[in-house]
Amino acid sequence: MKKNTNKTKRIVLSAMLIAIGIVGSTLFIPFVGGKIFFMQHFLNVIGAVLLGPLYTVINAFCISLIRNIMGTGSLLAFPGSMIGAFLSAIIYKRINKYYCAVIGEIIGTGIIGAMACYPIASVLLGKEAAIFTYVMPFLLSSISGSILALIVLKVPIFEKVIKKQKIEIKSM
Repeated sequence: MKKNTNKTKRIVLSAMLIAIGIVGSTLFIPFVGGKIFFMQHFLNVIGAVLLGPLYTVINAFCISLIRNIMGTGSLLAFPGSMIGAFLSAIIYKRINKYYCAVIGEIIGTGIIGAMACYPIASVLLGKEAAIFTYVMPFLLSSISGSILALIVLKVPIFEKVIKKQKIEIKSM
């Protein structure tokens, strides 16, 4: 029974993060004539800490899929968000430090995910692009979202809730 309770909590939290990701995808930071969309990266780090690799990657996929269905997303969101979510959660799971989740998100999305977008952009979208074309915009958004997540995770009330949640999960 306790195992089902843990799974239910994770599914409910995942649904809430996905909803925040859909609604929050309209938020951006104006930057040098462009826009930095930080919400996915913020949620990847939060998910890495609270949910682990499987749920965090599924969340990233669901947010990307729903945004594409609604016409507010891009096919480039899939590799970027999912690689970042995976690396962020795996590194956090191994080292158990918030900053490790941040580093995983920045490297996973900002560098690896951005380069993984090259074949999608050139083959599926028909855009001519160099392999490093998406690195700078992906880095800017992943850095901003990840740092924002780190700030939120360091707020004492959130740290207390996270610590309590981890104890509950381990005891189940």
